[in-house]
Amino acid sequence: MSERALAGKIALVAGATRGAGRGIAVELGAAGATVYVTGRTTRESRSEMNRPETIEETAELVTAAGGTGIAVQVDHLEIDQVDRLVRRIDEEQGRLDVLVNDVWGADHLFEFGSALWEHSLENGLRLLKLAIETHVITSHRALPLLIRNPGGLVVEVTDGTAETNAEYRKESGYFYDLAKWTVIRMGLGQAAELEPHGCTAVSVTPGWIRSESMLETFGVTEDDWLDGAKKSPHFAISESPAFVGRAIAALAADPDRHRWSGQSLSSGGLAQVYGFTDIDGSRPDAWRYIAEVANAGKPADTTGYR
Repeated sequence: MSERALAGKIALVAGATRGAGRGIAVELGAAGATVYVTGRTTRESRSEMNRPETIEETAELVTAAGGTGIAVQVDHLEIDQVDRLVRRIDEEQGRLDVLVNDVWGADHLFEFGSALWEHSLENGLRLLKLAIETHVITSHRALPLLIRNPGGLVVEVTDGTAETNAEYRKESGYFYDLAKWTVIRMGLGQAAELEPHGCTAVSVTPGWIRSESMLETFGVTEDDWLDGAKKSPHFAISESPAFVGRAIAALAADPDRHRWSGQSLSSGGLAQVYGFTDIDGSRPDAWRYIAEVANAGKPADTTGYR
């Protein structure tokens, strides 16, 4: 991918305050795109997640990387707010080339190991609204702008591929599993409906991502993240948010990206195709590692997997 492969392209990363969304926005910017970054947390107000990262910080990182970052506070459950966002993009740019649906914001809502009837129903339903309805609302409002020009790309960000999620993820619980499977189907459904317009839709998953909250959980920073393997040895396969960002930037820059339409993809798998690396120069293939090493009960060893 050339350094400015996405110069002149307009992207919307819905849910770009932190984690994968921030990594995706920054890497689209590094490829030269103008990126609208949305979320609920600004320097003046925080979302229910009550974390310090803000959309303004993300926009500044996009610009520093070489693109143009534009922060817009949006609650993607509020249709009128999404309508205003899309109108603004249309008025300011007249087009939309890349839509990334990464809204989540439900880390505090799912309960590991809880059966459906044990899980808080209120929290479970709120999780589904945040993880599913936000994506539906955003695509419903943004796709008429995206399909004005052939070649548009929609990326549904999820956790796991269709293959890896084929077995019920009991440890994550019913609501989490349902949400992540649904997002995969969203990529498939949009691909079918965008086909007549010459546009592409996929679902993409990072591996074990070192989000801000994950780094805090392991008591490490991005500079010394490997120390987290002392707490959980399989953490050695983890990846930075930039890795999935580079995956999506590579997809967006690929003139033959339509070959992927409807597919469920991973950052590690796309790295093998496009040749990009994580910020440490490696290519972690987390989902293959999880299946062949972690889930197989083998000792942690990333040899051949990054």
